[in-house]
Amino acid sequence: MGSLIAQVVSVTLMNLGSLRRRLWMSLAMVFASAVVVAILLAFLAMAKGFEATMSGAGSSQIAILMREGSSTELNSVILQDQVNLIAESAGVTRDANGPLVSPELYVIVDGIKKSTGTEANIPLRGLNKIGMAMRSNMHLVEGRMFTPGTNEMIVGEGVLREFDGFDIGKEVRFGKNLWTVVGAFSTGGNIFESELWADVKIIQSHYNRGSSYQSIRLQLENNGDLKPIEETVQREPRLNLEVQTEQEYFASQGKQLQYIATFGWIISAVMALGALAGALNTMYTSVADRAREIATLRALGFSNFSAFCGTIIEAMVLAATGGLLGSLAAYLFFDGLNTSTLGGSFTQVVFSFEMSPDLFVQGAVLALVIGFISGFFPAWRAARMPVVVAFRHAT
Repeated sequence: MGSLIAQVVSVTLMNLGSLRRRLWMSLAMVFASAVVVAILLAFLAMAKGFEATMSGAGSSQIAILMREGSSTELNSVILQDQVNLIAESAGVTRDANGPLVSPELYVIVDGIKKSTGTEANIPLRGLNKIGMAMRSNMHLVEGRMFTPGTNEMIVGEGVLREFDGFDIGKEVRFGKNLWTVVGAFSTGGNIFESELWADVKIIQSHYNRGSSYQSIRLQLENNGDLKPIEETVQREPRLNLEVQTEQEYFASQGKQLQYIATFGWIISAVMALGALAGALNTMYTSVADRAREIATLRALGFSNFSAFCGTIIEAMVLAATGGLLGSLAAYLFFDGLNTSTLGGSFTQVVFSFEMSPDLFVQGAVLALVIGFISGFFPAWRAARMPVVVAFRHAT
């Protein structure tokens, strides 16, 4: 066994030592693997960042209620009497000022993207002090809070990064209404940073919503316990509402860009086929170039298995090197990259690409698969090549 391992090591070192004779072809294989891995990781990092931005906004301590059948807040309508009924329900946390319930509005306004100069939808959320307090990780990073009853608003950091015209002190016109930006807030990088916040009553007035809302947020007495709220909804026919924790709601919303990860794998698989074609050519050339060396080692008693393993390892080293370079490129160019895309409510969600360790593992696996497949058949040829034929080829 020890002799076989020594043979494999010797053949591998010989193969790797001869790479400089095939430098450009070897570099082409490395480059092809790097491109495939980098593209895959870019797509996966995009999907990962979007999901993290969505799920990071959810809390199991907060329940969100929308009209039955509404997949997003934009499609929901809730009346004031429904808000009052929910506020009296068991299971709602209460303090000295009453139940911790936040009826909220969600309307779409236009903004100009810095990257393209084109218009895009931004959510303008109307909420009260209770609603802001429920976002426990919210804090002002600049300016001050808006004054209730006025046309003042605060903007998320994501909006500031991606859109023009929302700096502190700027006046912004939406339709007939002129708003003043008085502050900027952070919520830890989650989806709420893609929103504008203002007084819910003012938005009701400006957008002719009467006393209607689109969602209700409330703080649960017991973490994750929706049963008392669900019983109230089932018992009261006027409450045609669906109840879920905020965590569940945003987790489901975050799944919508999972197709990006699937698309990334499909694109990478197609590109990998092209990379394999080039890699196979590289490895067949490698075997032909080393025919004399292979024959000499075989004559010295080296086994077919050592020739097979040495060629496989050479291919996997080249592909793994490319995978490492591709991973490094993806990390340098994409990790933390800010962008925005259309979310479930037809508004822009600002998020950052996120390169996590599991993505690097997936990239490494893809590179090694390319290396193994591209090396298998040339390695099989090297292992089965008759010594006499190899010497004749060499001469």
